[in-house]
Amino acid sequence: MADRPGDGGPAVLGTVEFHPLGMREDAGEWIVGRADTGDFVALPPSGVQAIRLLRSGLTVDETAARIHRDSGRRIAVAPFVESLTRLGFVRSVDGRPVDSAPPVRASLPWIRTEHVRWLLSPFLPAVLLAVAAAAAVLLAARPELRPGWQDLVWSDRGTFVLAGQAALTWALLYVHELSHLLTARAAGVPGRIRLGTRLQFLVMQTDVSGIWQCPRKVRCTVYLSGMVLDLGIAGGCVLIETGTGPNRLLSLLAFSKLLAVAVELMVFMRTDVYFLLQDLLSCRNLYRDAAAHCRHLAARCAGRAHSDPLTALRPRERRIVRGYAVLMVLGTVGSLVLAYLVFVRVTLVLLTRALHTLGGPADPVSLADAVATVVALVATQGLWARAWWRRHGPKVRPALRSLLRGGRPAGAGR
Repeated sequence: MADRPGDGGPAVLGTVEFHPLGMREDAGEWIVGRADTGDFVALPPSGVQAIRLLRSGLTVDETAARIHRDSGRRIAVAPFVESLTRLGFVRSVDGRPVDSAPPVRASLPWIRTEHVRWLLSPFLPAVLLAVAAAAAVLLAARPELRPGWQDLVWSDRGTFVLAGQAALTWALLYVHELSHLLTARAAGVPGRIRLGTRLQFLVMQTDVSGIWQCPRKVRCTVYLSGMVLDLGIAGGCVLIETGTGPNRLLSLLAFSKLLAVAVELMVFMRTDVYFLLQDLLSCRNLYRDAAAHCRHLAARCAGRAHSDPLTALRPRERRIVRGYAVLMVLGTVGSLVLAYLVFVRVTLVLLTRALHTLGGPADPVSLADAVATVVALVATQGLWARAWWRRHGPKVRPALRSLLRGGRPAGAGR
């Protein structure tokens, strides 16, 4: 990697080769980055001009001279290239390869853009939404077909209900995330499906950060593809029931899909609607900025000096972030309270019952039911912990090491 000024290494003075970079103009700035890693930054027009000149084969010095000749402005091109190198955008300097982030391994890499380009057609979401609208009209006329929570309890055996619902939920989640993946792939963006966490929830999510290089219409299509598919499937189940009569499996599918859509409306977490809202409001990272604002307010209340992280944002974006921060705090607190009142307490009850059964005499069916319950609970919490640590571990490890040493984190002080 190119050395920074003061590192004692050679400065960047020659030719620069970049990884494939996507660029698009956005509100007076340019969004530039690598679709294969999902890393993007906002640059001024002069930065994009410098990249284009370097791409054409000009050296760093020649690029600085050309920009000065054309605009009269002196640009520090060498430090700019070094910053891009640290971001992983530079492939080589003066013909010497530099270290950079490897491409993210895409899910289902054998599916190519030309295979799924038709998913970007506006005809497909129009058909799915028309099915959902027709189903809504039928449900208003035939209330007996409305799916509800009672469809979730389809067996007298709790183990069967939990195992069946878990299998169905994860299958439907995969279909939902697959719609994001394939729609992004249709736009030429690789994506990766993986497990993640949102507060206390273990979720399946698709990393399609590369769509930042795409036009807004494509970005919004990717954001909404999962919800539109969910509504289409739910509507299709209702339409089939209209012709065949009430069906518990179809009602279960419809209710599960409608529940999934409702969860996406929880914009205080990074759901599909959150990303759509962030994009429509032209905010770079609404959740991160709101979290930084909340930490700033907490530091002020504690009497610690803390610079306002929103000063670098535009006035309009600052107002939006402050408003979203209120929503984020209220939603997060409400979600955590709900988790304690419902999920945590139910989990503890189920675990206590299972352990009590395992600790005393019981028939084989009850023992099998208890073992399955313990395995399911432990496995679910283990997956959540693993996904949480993968996301937060790099930030937590230094603090834990410092705590175990009995000292303060490096750089801490007044």
